[in-house]
Amino acid sequence: MIPIIAITEEQKNHISQLIQSMTIDEKIGQMNQAAVSIVGGFEVPFEELIEMLTDGRISHTEFEKIMSTAEQDYHEDEIRAGKVGSLMLQDAKKANELQKIAVEESRLGIPLIIGLDVIHGFRTVFPIALAEACSFEDELFVRTARMAAKESRKQGVNWHFAPMIDVSRDARWGRVSEGPGEDPYLVSQFAKAKIQGLQGDQSSTENYVAACLKHFVAYGAAEGGKDYNTTSMADSLLHNVYLAPFKAAIEEGAATVMAAFNDLNGVPCTVNQDMLRAVLKEDYGFEGFVVSDANGIRECVTHGIAEDEKAAARQAATAGLDMDMGTGLYSAHLKTLIEEKLVDESLLDEAVTRILTIKMWLGLFAEPYVEIEEEAEVPQNNTQLALEAAEKAIVLLKNENNLLPLDRTAKISVIGELADMAAEVVGAWSISWKAEDCVSVLSGLSAQGERVKYFATGGLTSPLDENKLKEALAYGDVIVAVVGETVSMSGEAASRATITLPGSQQRMLEKVKEAGKPVVAVLMNGRPLALEWEHQNVDAILETWHLGVQMGTAVANVIFGAANPSGKLSVSFPRVTGQCPIYYNHPNTGRPGGKSKFTSKYMDIENGPLYPFGFGLSYTEYTYSNLILERFTDSIRVSADIQNTGQRQGTEIVQLYVRDIVGSIVRPVLEMKDYQKVTLLPGEVRTVSFDLPKQKLGFYDNKGDFKFEDGEFLICLGKNSQEYLEEKITIIFD
Repeated sequence: MIPIIAITEEQKNHISQLIQSMTIDEKIGQMNQAAVSIVGGFEVPFEELIEMLTDGRISHTEFEKIMSTAEQDYHEDEIRAGKVGSLMLQDAKKANELQKIAVEESRLGIPLIIGLDVIHGFRTVFPIALAEACSFEDELFVRTARMAAKESRKQGVNWHFAPMIDVSRDARWGRVSEGPGEDPYLVSQFAKAKIQGLQGDQSSTENYVAACLKHFVAYGAAEGGKDYNTTSMADSLLHNVYLAPFKAAIEEGAATVMAAFNDLNGVPCTVNQDMLRAVLKEDYGFEGFVVSDANGIRECVTHGIAEDEKAAARQAATAGLDMDMGTGLYSAHLKTLIEEKLVDESLLDEAVTRILTIKMWLGLFAEPYVEIEEEAEVPQNNTQLALEAAEKAIVLLKNENNLLPLDRTAKISVIGELADMAAEVVGAWSISWKAEDCVSVLSGLSAQGERVKYFATGGLTSPLDENKLKEALAYGDVIVAVVGETVSMSGEAASRATITLPGSQQRMLEKVKEAGKPVVAVLMNGRPLALEWEHQNVDAILETWHLGVQMGTAVANVIFGAANPSGKLSVSFPRVTGQCPIYYNHPNTGRPGGKSKFTSKYMDIENGPLYPFGFGLSYTEYTYSNLILERFTDSIRVSADIQNTGQRQGTEIVQLYVRDIVGSIVRPVLEMKDYQKVTLLPGEVRTVSFDLPKQKLGFYDNKGDFKFEDGEFLICLGKNSQEYLEEKITIIFD
């Protein structure tokens, strides 16, 4: 565990002296992240331009052209006057220019903290978080974050608005793509690893950035899966599921937290004093600072929680929101609110102390500038890591008659628009990538297959071209159909009421099925899709998500067998959209689903997911046997034998689950408690052991109290949340 944000006594004294010498305007300035405006015929804030890029309204090429040609308002005069504490940008030269103004031309010489959405890589784009989590590899999570930190810091970015650690259980919600899935344990492990990667290497200021946990809190529980929607829940659900990853990451030393857009039980998180002060800062002991999401304070007026913008600024400052992202409302109103004694100046002192502490910890007072380097190709080490992460994220969902891997000499018809759309490999919320780095699925397949031919059948953003499809069917011995969603179909403000394949893609697959040709569906998507028809009719299905710049090579390696798929789902796949939200660790009911009429089920669809959490096939087979439980004073040792019974080496993700059979509140039917990866040669048997601390068997009740309860527990060890060995054990807590 890295230390909680640590600075020396001398540095603390320097911060205290700065605050004592600050005017009220200068204090408010540190709490202001100014919105960079793009001017000169294209007058929008920088964050809005990024939104336009991420939702597909402008292409990446258009984005780069605007950024390189348009005049931009960076608030130089306000920086000079000490009225800006933070900006968003991604340019080393401009960062140095602005830092020079802040450090050398402002009265107090306080450097800027420069933030950006670096969700899953900077120049080197890695798999979206939902995909990366399918690797169940904490050490990989660390390495990809560390690489992103180093790449961005070279460009002057010292603050990442990441990791996104919202537990997401509703596939209709677009931002499920940005987080690591539905399970609070996996999300917590992901969160801790990302903090280690972003902040852990403090050997040089070039190697680390400040992380920002988002979105605090329960943003992923938006009602109906509709972005920005209301959330309402009991304390037990809030603490056991949605707060758990934040608590874990704060204990790991996270530097900053972003307040969510949504209201929680009627109070927007931006002004939610119970969450920001009582839970985050007091209960969890969080020592960093809290920033709003973009425009969050102003939106409290629209929420109806504040009568006007001045009232919204007062509520936010009182609640413990330390920095305003982009609205300028702190700058406009806090001084007046202090003069009117509606806000105490001590709140500003607290907020500014937190902000300056992070700036000091980042080394910005000592080294505010970065070295300007000529932009070059992505280093080989970065590319190799991107490829490794992409391969490990791929999940094999179906492989009827062992169709995969394919023979490199086979005649392969590649269909589907996404196959030849290199810009779509990067996924939602990717900003700093370069087109020349991206490997499309078609490029990857063509580089390895000897007789690969692409047919531009359309079917997603354009009408299905049935003549091209006929040509594809005539040519190929096997069809590889790359289907799914464009980048803009998932991510922020991209909720979908129906999560089947969009456009005419299913119809395209139906035509292939009618022709009797074997078909591999390569899914390229930012959310779980409802694939009941595809599961029943397609021979092989690979879930490849948006895998980043090395997507095409990774997909080809798996399709042709150079890599054996080992990923397991970080989220459940529904059979139909109407099952959403669907997740494995749901509470039990008094009438669990069954064959009799009066049980919890739908009349028109089978209960349960199409593909459960933790599911994933391989080109080999694994068997589990000999489950053993051993008691120790503070833990239970759980072990089983895992054998590779197939014909090739593979890596299995062994999963440990627990069920608390009787509790003072209804407990989940199953909860993940740990996981391990084991690589086995053909025929090899290995005993895999877990030490399960009794501490992991506690839970929060509806009063928010953490408790342990004696009783029976079901210990489960297996392949996924539906296939496992199990044994009961009675546990008494001292």
